[in-house]
Amino acid sequence: MHKIVVILGDGMADYPDEQGLTPLMQADKPHIDALAKVSEVGLCRTVPEGMKPGSDTANLSVIGYDPKRYYTGRSPLEALSIGIALRDDDLTYRANLVTLSGAPTDKDTTMVDYSAGEISTAEAAELIGCLAEKLGLDGCLYTGVSYRHCLVVPHGKPAGELTPPHDITGKAVAPYLPQDRRLLDLTERAYALLRDHPVNVKRRNAGKHTADALWFWGEGKKPMLDPFREKFGLTGAVISAVDLLKGIGIGAGLDSIDVEGATGTLDTNYDGKAQAAIDALQNHDYVYIHLEGPDECGHQGDRSGKITAIERIDRRIVAPVKAALDAGGAPYRMLVIPDHATPLRLRTHVGDPVPYVLYDSEHAVEGVATYNEQTAAATGRTIPHGCDLIKRLIV
Repeated sequence: MHKIVVILGDGMADYPDEQGLTPLMQADKPHIDALAKVSEVGLCRTVPEGMKPGSDTANLSVIGYDPKRYYTGRSPLEALSIGIALRDDDLTYRANLVTLSGAPTDKDTTMVDYSAGEISTAEAAELIGCLAEKLGLDGCLYTGVSYRHCLVVPHGKPAGELTPPHDITGKAVAPYLPQDRRLLDLTERAYALLRDHPVNVKRRNAGKHTADALWFWGEGKKPMLDPFREKFGLTGAVISAVDLLKGIGIGAGLDSIDVEGATGTLDTNYDGKAQAAIDALQNHDYVYIHLEGPDECGHQGDRSGKITAIERIDRRIVAPVKAALDAGGAPYRMLVIPDHATPLRLRTHVGDPVPYVLYDSEHAVEGVATYNEQTAAATGRTIPHGCDLIKRLIV
């Protein structure tokens, strides 16, 4: 049986700039390009038509779960990672700590930073603990990782349209505030408690973005994923720094492997993730390595950072994992793919098909000279349903 490795660069795909170049075209990525020369290369639609483009639907798709059937919202997947035992009638929400320019309901207030300066988990835990106590949300508001947290509403009713904060960076927030009275009230009360909290005073004095507001989005209900091993006949593991991917893994019965120093940003522990994958392949058939850095840089409009993230994935993930597999001697297949594009000029996700490289250690094929959006499109090969990709990996 083949070993299977998926290396997913979140948001890695992009649109061309004024010179016709994307970060994948500009990045120096010799190891991925070497794979592309002898691999199946093409485009894959990871986000089904009619669904919002997000890491939730797209990663479900790449792992092999049709979002049209399995998707129940983003936040409940994150809740699984945090360890929240959900009931069937619970509603959950992603609760971002964000930076606003003023009070949430002031008409001129804008979304300054959807990640509150990529606040540390330790600082965030102090703020979330304060809010849970002061707002009467003990047992309902849970600390996640960095700026990403979770609210559970028992016996909840749908709150209507909620906008991801990374979609409105630099925009006035008033048109996007929750229409649900309870969520809006929590947003206002949280701001009053957070703006002068000692954590934020210290961050403000250090010139950092403050975590002065709580932003709710990603409503959902308890997910029901068929066990991965029963569905595909493989044992597997997920390696990620973010609760969403950990939650998908846990929900599917995959091992979720924590790596010390993994942050979900450009400056994550790439070497630790690579080694964790190499170790996991000793007793698993399938390993899914998720790298968040390109997406974070896309949301921030940071071209240089996005290029750097791709280059680090190439050298510090693809190269060592492939070398270990080659040395092991067993046949394997490796997929390199983004979940979706996060174009720098838009700073949010789009649902366009994304380029992929699928390498089979036993069957070299004629590929392309270098891996990017343009060369993948030129092959004329398109997989219309991302959840079908896994069939190419396990045949």
